[in-house]
Amino acid sequence: MAVLTEDMKRVVRDQGLAFVATVCPDGTPNLSPKGLMSVWDDEHLIFADLASPMTMANLARNPVAALNVVDPVVRKGYRFKGHASVHSEGPVFDEAVRFFERTRTPGRRAVPIRGVAIVAVEQVAALISPAYAGGASEREVIERSALRLERIHGWNIARHDGPGRRD
Repeated sequence: MAVLTEDMKRVVRDQGLAFVATVCPDGTPNLSPKGLMSVWDDEHLIFADLASPMTMANLARNPVAALNVVDPVVRKGYRFKGHASVHSEGPVFDEAVRFFERTRTPGRRAVPIRGVAIVAVEQVAALISPAYAGGASEREVIERSALRLERIHGWNIARHDGPGRRD
C-alpha cells in the first residue's frame, strides 16, 4: 500500500476532481470525471457516485482503478492506481456520506450520494506536463495557463473578473 504524502493530499483536496479509469466487461477502458473526490486517510482516496452507474458497476465487477488528479493551471499532479471497494449502504457508506457533508464546499448544491468508492492506493506516479521540458518555471507555466483561460473564457484570473470573482 502506498502512503499518500502531504503534497499528494493537498493536490487531491485542492482539485476535488479526478478522472477515474475502470475496466468495462468487454475489457475496454471507461474514463469518467469525478467531481466529489477527496482523501479518505493516509492510504485511501474516496469519490462519490453522484451519476456514475458504469464506473461503479465496473468497480463492483473488477475493482482495479486508476485516478488522475491534475492542477490544470500549474499542469502538475498525480496518477494513483489501486483497488476500490464500492459501498452503497451500510456503516462505511453512512460514514462516507457524513464525511462528504462535512467537507463539501459551503454553498455548493448538494447532489444525493448514491454510493462511494474507496480506493486503496497501491502505486503513485507524479504527472508533470511537457510544458516544463524546455526549462520553463512553474510561474511561466501558470502565466501561460492564465493567458489561455483569458483567451478561451474571456476573463482574467489576476483581476478576478470572471467566475469566482472576489469583490
